Amino acid sequence: MARVPAPARPLPQRRRVDLRRIATADFPLKLTAVLIALIFWVVSIVSAPASEVVKDYSGRVAVERPDAVPAGYVLQGQLGDVSVRLKGTEAALANVVASDLHAKLNLDAADIHNADPQDVPVNALVATAGVQVESVAPATVTVRIEPITSRDLAVQARFANNPPTGTFAGDPAITPGQVRVSGAASQVARIAALYATVGFGDAVTDLVQSVQPRAVDASGATIDGLTVDPAVVQLTVPVLPTATTRTVPVVPAVRGAVATGYWITRVTIDPSVVTVRGEGAALSTIDQVATAPIDVSGLGADKTFQVALLLPAEGTSLVKAAQATVTVSVAPLTGSRAFPLTAVQASGLGSGFVAEFDPPTISVVIAGPVPALSGITAGQVVATVDAAGKGPGTYPVDVVVRAPAGTTAQSVQPTRVTLTIRTR
Repeated sequence: MARVPAPARPLPQRRRVDLRRIATADFPLKLTAVLIALIFWVVSIVSAPASEVVKDYSGRVAVERPDAVPAGYVLQGQLGDVSVRLKGTEAALANVVASDLHAKLNLDAADIHNADPQDVPVNALVATAGVQVESVAPATVTVRIEPITSRDLAVQARFANNPPTGTFAGDPAITPGQVRVSGAASQVARIAALYATVGFGDAVTDLVQSVQPRAVDASGATIDGLTVDPAVVQLTVPVLPTATTRTVPVVPAVRGAVATGYWITRVTIDPSVVTVRGEGAALSTIDQVATAPIDVSGLGADKTFQVALLLPAEGTSLVKAAQATVTVSVAPLTGSRAFPLTAVQASGLGSGFVAEFDPPTISVVIAGPVPALSGITAGQVVATVDAAGKGPGTYPVDVVVRAPAGTTAQSVQPTRVTLTIRTR
């Protein structure tokens, strides 16, 4: 049988999606949900912590000299500056200014008993909130920590220029003349001189100034970092007209006779010349300045005298020295003295023997300083011959003469005698 097809089913009708209705349905509720989600997103962004970065500070930071150097020590060396690397947020790093940064030496890590150069760590600090120091470069500075020492030094005057034309500088006076200089041991040891330097003006007046003495080394360079006590000295320099001065020699006025047998070998004087000030007419007649009398009576050894200088004429004065140092050197005269009858003696003669000489006496001339010669007695000049080991008989022998200390036998006549030895 033929199959009868089943009747066809009607197709189901497709459902239509209404997008507009979906978007508008419950719109207030949906808008509220979106706003709440947006608020949560903004809050999460704002409340999230800002990320930190590490940056180099754009400038250099000077290393500050520490205030707390141990007592009795001083810090030597150039501290220089360092670069600093900072860590913080971009906003915090933007607020950093130069005054917020400080670099200091960490002296706690240094060996104060080591005077040689040593590397001391540098600590850096930043005062800006939210910023910290990440690193410092260089991390150390080379310095010396030296003990403080002192020296007492005389202050010397030094002139920066010449006095006005037609004048000259007199003898400067410095008050006080000696000061104490303190500082690092190596710096104090370099001091070659301590100068108070002044300059002359155009006016012809005496120069009176308060000056700070400066220490210099052997090359003349100023030594910094020293303390001078007192810090200021007063320097007075007479400014004198050259037209009314004259320089003449100093002549020592020696009086009296030295000890017998001595003579004056040399007389030295300091100063050897002096400058005299006065009226032109008075100066024209002056060719020397004498000392006060120097009495050398009975002088038997060198002696130094401090004597005053005498003004050469009325209305004159001495510009500098008012007295002189005079040294008188003496030496004994040399001479000779004859001892014509000096008995000959035998030395080393055996017991039981007697000695006879031909001739029995000799003539001796002793030379030496006159004072020594005048004190010799006849018994101090001894003439001997050597009889040691000799028995009875006749022998030609040499004569040996002994003179007192400081003198010598200048002549012996004869130098040989005949020695006869007999039994007692």
